[in-house]
Amino acid sequence: MNWKIIVQLSLFGLIMALGTIALIPQNVEPIFWLVIFVFCAFVIAKACPGKYFLHGFLVSMVNCVWITAAHIFFYNSYVSHHPEIANMSPNIPSSLAVHPRLFILIVGPFFGALSGLVLGLFSFIASKIVKKSPTGD
Repeated sequence: MNWKIIVQLSLFGLIMALGTIALIPQNVEPIFWLVIFVFCAFVIAKACPGKYFLHGFLVSMVNCVWITAAHIFFYNSYVSHHPEIANMSPNIPSSLAVHPRLFILIVGPFFGALSGLVLGLFSFIASKIVKKSPTGD
């Protein structure tokens, strides 16, 4: 596993985590993620020796840590800029509605795993398309 690449690429998750708190609206966020996933898949296909799907999955899981932590830490600002998140409260169990940060902590890894499946698939497909540079260059 190329942990250096995994951690470096996960910094896009940190940037997005901070950006989504107050700058990036939820309706535009998927476009940013698509661009990030395509770039990450290209880098993984080019730089990693194999296990492309796993590399992509792990990048998203580390992203999940950044995003979940930022959204919990900056919860009030995040919710004030994303009212649709606050409106979800009636749809979650009452025990978690009292503790919305706990709800984010619980669902964060599920979204991380789901996005990991997508980035893993992108990385696998990119590995079939991208030509690796010869060793020694």
